[in-house]
Amino acid sequence: MDLKVKAMLDPQFMPLAVVWREFEREVSRRPSQRLGIAVERNQGLVESLALDILRDREGDGFNRAFVERLVKSMLWIYGGFRLYIAGSRAMYEHIRAAYAPGGAREFDRGMMCRIYEHPLEVLFVEDAAGLPPVTRSASATGRHLDGCRIGFDAGGSDRKVSAVIDGEAVYSEEVVWHPKLNADPEYHYQGILAAMRAAAARMPRVDAIGVSSAGVYVDNRIMAASLFLKVSKENFERRVKTLYLDVAREIGERIPLEVANDGDVTALAGAMELNDTDVLGVAMGTSEAGGYVDGQGNITGWLNELAFVPVDACKEAMVDEWSGDYGCGVKYFSQDAVIKLAPAAGIGLDASLSPAEKLKAVQDLMEGGDPRAPGIYDTIGAYFGYAIAYYARFYDIKHVLVMGRVTSGESGTLLLRRAREVLEKEFPALAACISLNIPDEAGRRVGQSIAAASLPKLLTPEA
Repeated sequence: MDLKVKAMLDPQFMPLAVVWREFEREVSRRPSQRLGIAVERNQGLVESLALDILRDREGDGFNRAFVERLVKSMLWIYGGFRLYIAGSRAMYEHIRAAYAPGGAREFDRGMMCRIYEHPLEVLFVEDAAGLPPVTRSASATGRHLDGCRIGFDAGGSDRKVSAVIDGEAVYSEEVVWHPKLNADPEYHYQGILAAMRAAAARMPRVDAIGVSSAGVYVDNRIMAASLFLKVSKENFERRVKTLYLDVAREIGERIPLEVANDGDVTALAGAMELNDTDVLGVAMGTSEAGGYVDGQGNITGWLNELAFVPVDACKEAMVDEWSGDYGCGVKYFSQDAVIKLAPAAGIGLDASLSPAEKLKAVQDLMEGGDPRAPGIYDTIGAYFGYAIAYYARFYDIKHVLVMGRVTSGESGTLLLRRAREVLEKEFPALAACISLNIPDEAGRRVGQSIAAASLPKLLTPEA
């Protein structure tokens, strides 16, 4: 594949944004047919996409790999428990087999069942015109900063908390922890409770609690989250699912609580800072988190789980240990990406270190001027530029806001510089309308916990 901007340390990188463009060019030269794909989630909410593919039988092999990647992307961006495949019997059979129990996408099937508490179905529709109509229900974002609030941000390597009074942070704290390595839910519970008590002690009272946390949340319940990777299924159901509700009750009865995915809070923080809409937020930390504020300034209710969205079509790309799939965002925009690229940069990392400690070791080399370290962030920047072009197929984007420990210091500056170059050289139309933003250091480290504080509305006196 001839890329105008190379991924310096990853010569086999095949960005899906370019694969899609080449797919369209090839289809335009040969006999084609219309394919429709729709995903339905809770409350009958539907998102769909239509494209031309090669005719069945003539282009089955050519269509198969790309359509499978596209369906997976739609599931993890929009979320859903019901897939509709329209206009191609061959693609329907391929996707149905992939998402059947024991199929290639067994992990994705299981996660959607768990999140939506409904079996995943794959249905065939004769024609794309017969797909269910797009149906959306967006909720207003936070931006509620009146009163005394706790904002908590649960990351995979550190937890951050802020005490916010009438929109001003009067206290912020950041503590290293290791939730993904601990099987005892009490470790998580006590860590979160300690953080919230520390913030509460800095205010005369607590009027509301907002939480930014990696994972999927429904009615403030934890439906799935990598933070609790080691916790048994039994303990997850018994102790973890209502963890934030339980902690909030310890801070005070009837205190409004709102829990949101950390990517959505990243987008919210960006929308508040920029005073604009159509913001895609990406947090690069222990994993990759995504969030989106639409053109009306609302959170969409989509999953936005970019960690599981594929960005690299190379089948030899690194496999994510959790999902068992290749080329997904978690290995490109997180501390895993830094660790993955370190050997190619000639940097050896002590195997006894935790992932967070390995990331810090590379960041120390970067800050110390080691000539090997910049190549890692240059490569991640190339990854990111191409990924933005792929994400733009699903989101209307005016601003991309990037946060997370991976973007600290000069690393983030280098990363975004290379991403901008990708857009300018490969996708000039996107470069002209998308700005890439990175907050200052203070905002980058605690900004999400402050934005999280704005999530809940205060109770009215009569309530």
